Amino acid sequence: MDQCRAPAGPAVSVVVIVYNDADRLPTAVRSVLDQTLHGVEVVIVDDRSTDGSYETARLLAAQHPDRVRVFRLPENSGGCGAPRNRGIAEARGDYVLFLDSDDVLERNACRNMLEAAETTGADLVSGLCVRVHVDSRTRKQVKWYPWLYERTRTLESITELPDLMVFDTLSTNKCYRRRFLLDERLEFPVGIHYEDLLFSAQAYAAARRITLIPNRVYEWRVVEKPAETAARSISNRRDEIANFAHRMEIHRRVDRLLAERGMLELKFAKDVKFLKHDLVLHLRELPARDAPYRREFAGIARQYLESIDRAAFDEAEPIHAICAYLLRMGDWDNLLPAVDTLTNRDKISSSLVERDGRVYWCAEHLGDPFGRHVLDVTEFGYHTRPVERMFLRNALTHYEGPRGAGGTVRLAGRIVNPLGVVPPGARLTAELEFYARRAGVRFQTFRFPVASVRHEGESLLWEAAPDLTALRPLGLVDAVWDVRLRLDVDGARTSTRLTAAGPGPFAGRVPVRPRLTRLVADRIEPVISSRGHLAFRLVPDKKANELLQRQVHGKVARLAKSRYRKAKSLRKRLTSGDTKIRLYHEVFSRLPVRKGLVVFESHLGRQYSDSPKAVYEEMRRQDLRFEAVWSYAGSPDGFPADATLVRRWSLPYLKALAQAEFWVDNQSYPLKLTKRPETTYIQTWHGSALKRMGFDEPGWKLKSRAQQEVQQRVLDRFDRFLIRSEHDVRTLARAFRLQERTLLRVGYPRNDELVRTREREEVSGRRVRGPLAAELGIPDDRQVLLYAPTFRQHGGAPRRFELPFDVECFADTFGDRYVLLVRSHYLNHVVLPPSVRGRVVDVTAHHDMTPLLALADGLITDYSSVMFDYALLDRPMFFFAYDYDEYVNEGRGTYFDLMERAPGPVVRTEDELHAVLGSLEEQTVKYAAARERFTAEFGEYDKGTSARSVVDQFFAQWRRA
Repeated sequence: MDQCRAPAGPAVSVVVIVYNDADRLPTAVRSVLDQTLHGVEVVIVDDRSTDGSYETARLLAAQHPDRVRVFRLPENSGGCGAPRNRGIAEARGDYVLFLDSDDVLERNACRNMLEAAETTGADLVSGLCVRVHVDSRTRKQVKWYPWLYERTRTLESITELPDLMVFDTLSTNKCYRRRFLLDERLEFPVGIHYEDLLFSAQAYAAARRITLIPNRVYEWRVVEKPAETAARSISNRRDEIANFAHRMEIHRRVDRLLAERGMLELKFAKDVKFLKHDLVLHLRELPARDAPYRREFAGIARQYLESIDRAAFDEAEPIHAICAYLLRMGDWDNLLPAVDTLTNRDKISSSLVERDGRVYWCAEHLGDPFGRHVLDVTEFGYHTRPVERMFLRNALTHYEGPRGAGGTVRLAGRIVNPLGVVPPGARLTAELEFYARRAGVRFQTFRFPVASVRHEGESLLWEAAPDLTALRPLGLVDAVWDVRLRLDVDGARTSTRLTAAGPGPFAGRVPVRPRLTRLVADRIEPVISSRGHLAFRLVPDKKANELLQRQVHGKVARLAKSRYRKAKSLRKRLTSGDTKIRLYHEVFSRLPVRKGLVVFESHLGRQYSDSPKAVYEEMRRQDLRFEAVWSYAGSPDGFPADATLVRRWSLPYLKALAQAEFWVDNQSYPLKLTKRPETTYIQTWHGSALKRMGFDEPGWKLKSRAQQEVQQRVLDRFDRFLIRSEHDVRTLARAFRLQERTLLRVGYPRNDELVRTREREEVSGRRVRGPLAAELGIPDDRQVLLYAPTFRQHGGAPRRFELPFDVECFADTFGDRYVLLVRSHYLNHVVLPPSVRGRVVDVTAHHDMTPLLALADGLITDYSSVMFDYALLDRPMFFFAYDYDEYVNEGRGTYFDLMERAPGPVVRTEDELHAVLGSLEEQTVKYAAARERFTAEFGEYDKGTSARSVVDQFFAQWRRA
C-alpha cells in the first residue's frame, strides 16, 4: 500500500475546507502531506475567506504542485456543505476523506483506512476520532464513542449496529469510496447547519458494506477559550434560535430518510439519543434566555417532539423525559426547575407531590396518563431522604449591588421544600459561605449570617446582606469565588447553591483587598457559572489593567503559578494510593507494634456489625484492657463511641494497621498491605458458601499464575479463619487454600445471639420482640417477614436493586398480616414507593443484620448466606429463586443444589411466593425436619459461645487483675 501510485491518479483525496483560518491551515495540510501512505492528494476548498486563507492555500499549492490543489467558492456559503461538495467534485482519488482546517489527520490514517477498504470491499471505513483540548495545560484527550471502535468489524448493513449511526455522526473520521459517493449522488446539504448528521445518515443507509477499525485516524482539536476575534463554532451558537431550528430540520430530514428505507429501529434509537443528548444541549441554555427566545424555541421543539415515539421516553433517563414532556406541554414554571436538575443531577428542584402512594415531579398534568407516567419520580427515592441528604434548589429572587463605595450586597432566595421535608415548626438558621473554586486547595472560607429564614407556602424564603469587603482572597490562584447557603433544620444541616434563575448578569462591583497585591485585582463582580449558580470573579480596576497584565504574565506571576502547581502535584502524590502503600511499608511498618492494639473492620468499613462487632462487644463485656480502633468508610455514625474511629485508607488507619497486635475483620483489609509477623490476623469471614468462592470460581481459574500467586499472598495473611461447619472446610478453606492449622472451629460470633434467642424461646415457650419492633413501627398484631437477597451486580458495578416482585401488590395482599422488612445487600440499595409505607420497611441502612434476623418470624431470601444463620432460629424460610438457572449456570456455580436441600419451599414466580406465604405456622411444621438437618450440617459449631471462645484464646491475658 505504501508504493507510489501510477500517474493515473492518487489513491486518496483529502478535502480540506477552510474559512478565515490562515494560521492553522498549514498544520492541517502538513498532516496530509506527512501521511505514511504515498499517493495522497490535498484538495483545499476556500469558502471565500477574507483573512488571507486563500493566499496561504495557493502558497501551499505552489510549494507542492503535484500534491496540493486549491479551489475557491465564488461567494461564502456560511457552512461546511458547499465547500465539501466542491471537494468531492474535484477529487481524483479512489477514496475521499474530509478534514477541517483546524484539525489534523493521524499519520497512518490514510494507510489504515485504505487497507481496510480494499481488504473488505467497504464503501465506507470509519476510525477513531479523538478530541484534543489543545489549550489545556495537559492537552486532555477524549476518545469519541470509543466502544464503537474496540475492534475491527465489517457490517453488511447499518442496521447491524444502530449505535454507529446514532452516535458517530461525524463525516471527518471516515473514508469514502469516491465511486460510491458519485453513484449514490451523496452530497452535503447547503444553506443549513448540522450537515454532518444528514450526510452521515445518508452514507450509512446507502453503504453496502461498512468497516470499522480500532485505529486512531482523526484529531479533533478543541479550543475551549478561543480568541475574542475568533468565531464560535456552529454547534456552540446555541443562543441563536436559528441554530436550533437548523438542528430540528436536519432531524426531520433524517427521519424521512429512515422512514423511506424502512429503518424504523434506527429511527427509534435516534429518538432516544435526541432526548438524551441533542435536546439536552439546548435545554441547558434556556434559563439564561429571554421570554421571546423561549416561546420560539418551544414552538419549534413541540412540533418535533410530537413525532417522537413515546416508548423512547422510557429509554431516556427520567429527568430527560420529564424535561421533554414539560417542554412539549409548554409548562415553563415546572420546566425551568427541571432543567436545573438536568444540569445539576443531584439537585432536587421541585416541591414534588405525592398521589396514591407515588411521587410525581409536579401536580400538573397528572390527568394525562402519559404525563402521569413520565412525571413519576418514585424510583428516585426523594421521599426516603432526610433533609441532610438533600441538595435543594435555592433560586435567587433578589440581588442588589452595593450602594456608593460600600461593599454590602442584598440577596434573597427561595429554597424548594420537597414533600415538606422541612416541617413548619422546625427551627431554621442559615449562613452564606464564600469559598475559592480552585479545586484541591484549602483556602479560607468566609461566612456571613443570613438575617431571616422562614416558611412561605411550599418553599423557604431567606434574606441576607453580607459585607463582601471582608473577603480577603490571595489574588493569583483564587480568581473565582462560589457561594453556598448552609441551612440548619433542627440541627440537621444541608448545603444549597444560589441558582440565578433569570438572565444575567448582575450589576455592581465590590472593592476587595487581595493578600498578595491589589495590583492583581481590587474588586469582585457577580457572574453566573456554567451550571447556573451565582459566583464572584476578581477583576482589576481599568487603570491597573495594563499593570495587571504584566503582573499576571510576568516572571513573578509565572513563578507563583509554578509553585502552586508543584504544591498541588505534591499534595496529589502524597495522598495517592501508591504513596500511602509506600508509607505503610516503609514508614509505619518500622514503628514498634503496640501491645493491646486491635483494629476491627466489618464489610470493608461500611458497617459496625457482624462477628467483629460480637468479638469487640465480648471484649468490652469482659472489661479487658485493650486499645480498640474501628475503621469506617463514609460516615462514622453508628460506630462505637468507646473506640478510636479512623477512616478507611486514611493515614491514621494505615498507621494503626501497621502497629496493631491484632487484626479482626470479616472480609479483607486492603489487598496490597503486607501483614507484619508480629500481628495476628483473625479472619471471621461473613458467611458459609452456597456459591463458589476463591480459586473455585471460574474467573479465578482463568487468571495467570502470577495473578493467582498475588491473590494467594493476600489469603496467606490469615492467621486464624473461623469455621462454623465442616462444609466451610470443604468449601471456603479449600477454595482459599488455607492450612489446617489456620482453621478455628468455634462457629461465628455474630450467631451467638441467634442461638441464645432460640434457647430462650424454647425454655419460655414465647417470643419477645424487643425494642427494635417499636423502633420500626411494627404493630403488635403483625408478624414480621424479612426479605434479604444476595448481592446483585449489573454492568460491572453495584446498582440500585430492583425488587423481583410487585411490592405494592405484596403489601395489598399481606399488609393486614405481615410487615415486610427489606434488607438489600450492603453494596446495593433499594427504593420503596410511599404507597407501602408502614407495611414494607427498608432496613438496609441498619448496620447489623443479627437483630433483624432475631425479629423476623420468617425469612425470604434467594442464595444469600443469611440462610445458614437464620436456620439457627428454627423459623420458616422461603426461597424466591426466580433466576435460579441463570444464577447457577451463568454465574459462579454452586457447591450444592439448593432445590434439593433447601430447608423451606423454593419458588420461581411471584404467584408461587404468595401461595407459600399464606401460613407461617404450616411452613414451620412442614419443613421442621429439613431445617434440623440443614442446621446440623451447616451450623454444627454455632453453639452460642463463639465470641467467648475467640476472646479466651487470644485476649485472655488482657483481663484486669
